[in-house]
Amino acid sequence: MPTRLLITKELATMLGVLGHPHRIRIIEELRHQELDVNSIQKVLGITHSSVSQNLSVLRTHRLVTERREGRHVIYSLTNPKLAVWLVDGLQFLEAELVAQLEIREAVETARSIWAQAPEESDEDEVGVQAKRAGV
Repeated sequence: MPTRLLITKELATMLGVLGHPHRIRIIEELRHQELDVNSIQKVLGITHSSVSQNLSVLRTHRLVTERREGRHVIYSLTNPKLAVWLVDGLQFLEAELVAQLEIREAVETARSIWAQAPEESDEDEVGVQAKRAGV
């Protein structure tokens, strides 16, 4: 199998595993400390069963490891850089939020212009365009 195809397939699989909010939250909770299922359950506020199922998926894909401490199973990240990578990914969300804010402002401007009488809106549109151009 060609290298690019192999790598893109593996990356797509990993992104699919990360495609569930509970799994992302589990990874973030394991960022700085090892936790057992009960601790994760309390932090996430979801059922014990749901935590176990999501940990099983993460474990199957080697994103988390487990170790036993008596009767408790303690989980940790296989590679803590994964949590860092997820936080770095927030930049993409921030960029989208900026774009959405610009669109929202444009919608509000259009709404206020279109809600006015026709002769008033022409003058306001020229003013708005001049303001955006920095004039």
